[in-house]
Amino acid sequence: MYASAAALASAANGIDVLVARGFDTLDGQRVGLITNHTGLDREGRSTISLLAEAEMVTLVRLFSPEHGIEGKLDIPEIADARDGETGLDIVSLYGDSRKPSPASLHGIDTLVFDIQDIGTRFYTYISTMGLAMQAAAQNGVRFVVLDRVNPIGGIAVAGPVLDEGLESFVGYHPIAVRHGMTVGELARMFKSELQLELDLEVVPIEGWSREQLFGSTGLSWVNPSPNMRSVDAALLYPGIGLLETTNVSVGRGTARPFEFFGAPWLEADALIAYLESEALPGLRFHPVVFEPDSSVYAGERCNGIRFEITDPASVRPVATGLAIARWLKLHHPTDWDMARFNRLLGDKNVFEAVRETQALERMIESYSEELDAFVRRRSDFLIYD
Repeated sequence: MYASAAALASAANGIDVLVARGFDTLDGQRVGLITNHTGLDREGRSTISLLAEAEMVTLVRLFSPEHGIEGKLDIPEIADARDGETGLDIVSLYGDSRKPSPASLHGIDTLVFDIQDIGTRFYTYISTMGLAMQAAAQNGVRFVVLDRVNPIGGIAVAGPVLDEGLESFVGYHPIAVRHGMTVGELARMFKSELQLELDLEVVPIEGWSREQLFGSTGLSWVNPSPNMRSVDAALLYPGIGLLETTNVSVGRGTARPFEFFGAPWLEADALIAYLESEALPGLRFHPVVFEPDSSVYAGERCNGIRFEITDPASVRPVATGLAIARWLKLHHPTDWDMARFNRLLGDKNVFEAVRETQALERMIESYSEELDAFVRRRSDFLIYD
């Protein structure tokens, strides 16, 4: 028997459990590792190093997602590279192809996935996982997920479910915007619902329960991507991130991405008054003026708001994002360009509801049945209580 990894920390991610188990599930395997800078155990050791040094494992090749293996790049495409520490090839899954090729899987028995997700449908690491699962199934390669906590919790589920036919790299599978699942649970769903003939294993988290947000796990936060710089930003992202395909700033190019929101033409005080009237829980709204140094409105003075989270457990980020969208359509119908708003929203009926400036609660009611159906679907794949 192995010692419980959870006994050493309040929560232990899959890599910690794997180490505590002596790498048992990878014994004798030639491994390809899909990871980035978030692939760390609780002592800060990289999964790359741990697998490279494990005597019973042969680490053959590395694969990197959006933002690269070091999580520093914010560019449209990333080239293949070589890892300076191990000398292994790094195959980019954010380049000419976003799915492992048969050639890149040559000589690999098991693909291992170890990346920190943030619990939002359009955050692309779960798309990378899904496409890699498809490639593994097609090439007879086993797939192991080293599970990690969902930093914004596993209870709250919110937002519309992706419409059939709108699948993309920012919408891999018909799930809710805030899905409330871990990557391991999502992998179980993808395998079943996509009917993948795949040998899948999830190395589970120990010591985590669904109601826990990241701040109560005892784990150290690592920014999962260049603009995801805090747990607060991750919690706001399912709603504020929805708006970034339109002509507003969501704080990229500032010190507080997704905690700032604005535009040069925005009537910030009026927006704050409206949001306060909607009685959105767990949030306070403060006026702010900011000037992004990159991204939308770089170098321009933006009138905006700063979101202050007062109660993380009760925040409704998707409702907040939809409320902002409704207000923009009502009060800035010519300034705000909503043409691409459905890119991340992924629901034509809700998009039309925003265009028609329907009441917020009516919008939410319009997708309640599909959300309830998703909750029932996901129940078959949940691992944790």
